[in-house]
Amino acid sequence: MAARGLARRAVLVGLLGAYGASVARSQGTALPLARDLAAEVALATQRGQALVVLISLHGCVYCERVRRSHLLPMLAQGQAVVQLDMKSATPVRDFQQRWTTHEELVRRWQIKVAPTLLFVGPAGRELAARMEGSYQPDFYGAYLDERLVTASQQLSGLTSAPKK
Repeated sequence: MAARGLARRAVLVGLLGAYGASVARSQGTALPLARDLAAEVALATQRGQALVVLISLHGCVYCERVRRSHLLPMLAQGQAVVQLDMKSATPVRDFQQRWTTHEELVRRWQIKVAPTLLFVGPAGRELAARMEGSYQPDFYGAYLDERLVTASQQLSGLTSAPKK
């Protein structure tokens, strides 16, 4: 009898979790998935920005915190931000315009921690140090701002360099 009650409770918790996830998606807590990184970084570069790439993991509460508290507001203000899922077979075109998957890119980039943020410029060059993990919540925004400034400076140096 107790086992039956636990099973019902587990089903209810699962249903509530699925409902919560669908409500979160409908309320705009999802970032755009990366589809064509070469095109996405080109667009960001034209706007004078690094492309911010979130490497996330489905169900990761820290990833959701970073998305909600930092990346969605940045996206709303016009910052170029995309997301890759560590365990997804979703197709994506890489920076060299070759088709691969989210999971394969994460493996190729040797990313082991979610969330990880990359700050990317032309040809997939990383313009600032990666942010791996969730850091201290009180300082995450400051670290993120610091990386964006560094990436912007690096991008400015790349795009203003004389062409040979």
